[in-house]
Amino acid sequence: MTDIASGFIFLFFGAGLLAGTVDAIAGGGGLISLPLLVSVGLPAPIALGTNKLQASIGTSVATYNYFKNKLISFEVIIKGLLFGFLGATSGSLTAQFINSSFLEKILPFLMLIIFLYTVYNPKLGLLDSKQRMKESIFYVIFGFVLGFYDGFLGPGTGSFWVIALVFFLGYNLSKATAYTKVFNLKSNLIASAWFMLGHNVDYKIAFIMACGQFIGGKIGSQLVILNGAKLVRPIFLTIVFFTILAMFCKSYVDPEHVMKFASLMVLIAIAGLWFLKRNQKLLGD
Repeated sequence: MTDIASGFIFLFFGAGLLAGTVDAIAGGGGLISLPLLVSVGLPAPIALGTNKLQASIGTSVATYNYFKNKLISFEVIIKGLLFGFLGATSGSLTAQFINSSFLEKILPFLMLIIFLYTVYNPKLGLLDSKQRMKESIFYVIFGFVLGFYDGFLGPGTGSFWVIALVFFLGYNLSKATAYTKVFNLKSNLIASAWFMLGHNVDYKIAFIMACGQFIGGKIGSQLVILNGAKLVRPIFLTIVFFTILAMFCKSYVDPEHVMKFASLMVLIAIAGLWFLKRNQKLLGD
């Protein structure tokens, strides 16, 4: 385990708090916590294992809070959890034999479609809408498919769950976020168990960050319960945008040009937001 200086205790706690809050609202807390763990020098397997374990705490708290406030019905999603477990197991096994490089190349474009679809539909997910598929069928299909993807590769799984729940079941964004937490928790717990068995967890850092996650999960979920989809939407779009940025950088950008590419993407995002502001009536806001 790592010997932790006092200054780093506050850093890890703060990162856990921020990641837990953001993750409970719209997912993507790993974009905050994982780079920090890597930057302090943890080997990749230990950084991943530590991140999964500490994130499980914040996700557990958020899930419980959503359930307590009746945003989640476990009877509805039991099939999704079962088939999600089967999918994750199948995906993990497949990943050991099939190269994921092709999927990593096309994934940023799939995420970009989600981002643009959400941006150019300003009212998407603000209220419950038309259901396009029976819940029982949806959770069997997407439980397995997204479980498989999560086990095979993983990045952006939460965003795929949110947009699928909004589009196919007509859930509003706050309800979709609540249900997504259940599937995130399932994945985090399974992954944490495997990393712990492989001795790839720094428990001191995980405990410190988990304390922040505990508070952040409570704060984030309570903010969603009180403010609903109007809070989730901008944070969801922000998380998806930075996920796309990270994916494009990893798959297509030379490390020496990462900062230039990131700056370009941020400028594009600012221009897009300016366009939306100028054309709110045209887009139906």
